[in-house]
Amino acid sequence: MARIVMSDDGIVFDGRVKDQQPLGGAETAFAELAEALAARGHQVEVHNRCAGPLEWNGVRWTPLDDTSSMGLPGEADLYIANRSNHLVRLCPQARRAVFWIHNPARYLLKWRYQWPLLLRRPAIVFSGASHLSTYPGWAAGGERVVIPYGITPLFLGAAPRHRAPPPRAVFLSNPLRSLDWLLEIWASSIAPRLRDAELHIFAGAAIYGSAGAAKADRMAPVLERARQLADKGVVLRGPVPKSQLVDEIAQARAFLYRGDIGETFCNAVAEPQAMGLPGVVEDIACMKERVVDGETGFVVRGEAAFAEAALRLLTDDELWLRQHRVALQRQGRWTWRHAAEQFERLYK
Repeated sequence: MARIVMSDDGIVFDGRVKDQQPLGGAETAFAELAEALAARGHQVEVHNRCAGPLEWNGVRWTPLDDTSSMGLPGEADLYIANRSNHLVRLCPQARRAVFWIHNPARYLLKWRYQWPLLLRRPAIVFSGASHLSTYPGWAAGGERVVIPYGITPLFLGAAPRHRAPPPRAVFLSNPLRSLDWLLEIWASSIAPRLRDAELHIFAGAAIYGSAGAAKADRMAPVLERARQLADKGVVLRGPVPKSQLVDEIAQARAFLYRGDIGETFCNAVAEPQAMGLPGVVEDIACMKERVVDGETGFVVRGEAAFAEAALRLLTDDELWLRQHRVALQRQGRWTWRHAAEQFERLYK
């Protein structure tokens, strides 16, 4: 058994929040990894901006404090600093230090990141090949390691469907990530050709906790546009806990998402794919790492190709069933247990 210390200095959350409320992808990944490491027998301590001390699914959550160490211990077998530059040099006697990032890495070129990375040289963990490509080889840090996110257990083990469902599509990401683009394609090229189709939008500021308030004003016009398209089958549902999202995905026929240059893994694509839901994305950033083009969905370029692929999935039952079966077979194999094993290798 190893002593593993993890730290984060972002929004307020903990393992219970992950299980009971909508939560962003990076925060969900952080909590899932902590629980997967605990399930493998390790002593896992998380120090972050949680509301108070908590023991949850084998993980001990402790609020950061205002001391120079921020309340973290000095020693550990493995120390995982999440995202923040001022966390890199904490837990100084750890056998192995890791810096885990979740966004394109160009921001690490700022001096406030480079100097602690240069002094400590932690392993830097990326989510995939496209993510790794965003950090130049000359930049500071130690070993570069690719460890994809695991799939949250709720989304694994879906039963095969034997009949294609009605034409209901879902959007599961941040509304600022091209939802306005998707709405225009839906209104102009999909809804007029498929009158009974619906687009359900599970998105909103609440998923980002207190940080969501700063984004709410920018999201408002996009979400208002969605409300205006109710007569074209657009249904604004808002963010929901993952336990409910599983049920919604099980009723859907396809997910539609353009993708975004800021995506480095994209749970909004990986989770429905693991449940056997085909979808359409554009060839942006890591999208082609999540969808197997022509087999578990479509990776396209341009509005016209996107609309045509969406219409095919929403109308062609044979195509849908074929892609559904392949997605079930191929897209849920990498779990948080596998990711935890890869993190373990960093100190072994």
